Amino acid sequence: MSLRVALQMDPMESLKIAGDSTFHIMLAAQARGHRLYHYRPDHMTWRGERLYAEAREVVNLQRVVGDHFTFGETVKLDLGKDIDVVWMRQDPPFDLNYITATHLLERITDETLVVNDPASVRNAPEKLFVLDYARFMPPTMITRSLDETRAFLAEHKEIVVKPIYGNAGSAVFRIGADGANLAALVELFGEMWVESFMVQAFLKDVSQGDKRIVLVDGEVAGAINRIPGKGEIRSNLAAGGTAAKTELTPDELEICAALGPELKKRGLLFVGIDVIGGKWLTEINVTSPTGIVAIDAFNGTDTGGLIWDAVERKLAERAAG
Repeated sequence: MSLRVALQMDPMESLKIAGDSTFHIMLAAQARGHRLYHYRPDHMTWRGERLYAEAREVVNLQRVVGDHFTFGETVKLDLGKDIDVVWMRQDPPFDLNYITATHLLERITDETLVVNDPASVRNAPEKLFVLDYARFMPPTMITRSLDETRAFLAEHKEIVVKPIYGNAGSAVFRIGADGANLAALVELFGEMWVESFMVQAFLKDVSQGDKRIVLVDGEVAGAINRIPGKGEIRSNLAAGGTAAKTELTPDELEICAALGPELKKRGLLFVGIDVIGGKWLTEINVTSPTGIVAIDAFNGTDTGGLIWDAVERKLAERAAG
């Protein structure tokens, strides 16, 4: 089937196409003959009980840096009537602008398939949804309290502190047993963000990598191991980490088996989870997960195709009632 697909995403010009998962998905869609339209969240308008977007068709996609796409004319799309699938793929931060977009898109889900489901995305922020699976997590605390953080540090000797709605490894800090700079860091977090922050026991195994496992419609599609750069604890590819081929451990397979049915139930079709040391679940990424370019490169797989198989299957199920 040929689909009309709208992608709510970052500017096409800014994509780092060598590893960008959204571009990978778009290339897979183009190969299937789907028509693609690009718009930004601020290009949406709700009027007269309809949701519109000022969008441009995207054609001539190719892996050529600086010449990776062509835009057509700007068109006004009724996202409920004119489009079969909307992809919500702009990068976080997960802020009120992001939440507003989920509320608007939720209003068209009875007409158009929105991936991932916007209500489920809103209700499953990466560092909070994961608390449903605390049995797989390292010791974790959500707080704004310096005293609580000091007590946690005293118990676990080394900790990691990170913003609750951060992304791509930004503002992730390791604090040693002496607690140097902890008070200043908590003060800084309090000034920068109104939300609580996350504190976790530092896992020495992170030096061996932080595994990104991708699930498509609740099933494992593949994984990569992300190795931190020299002098770093962050393994995110956007923060200088490097990807390596990997296999899943029995503990990781158990984690995926526990998550899969719930992800499928919630309409979270494309999800990336992070696991350290082969057993410690740290995040469930549902907003704009990445990693599929490296997974396909290492494994000779077609995760983009798997994603579109799942999308087309869901559309067929909807059509059948």
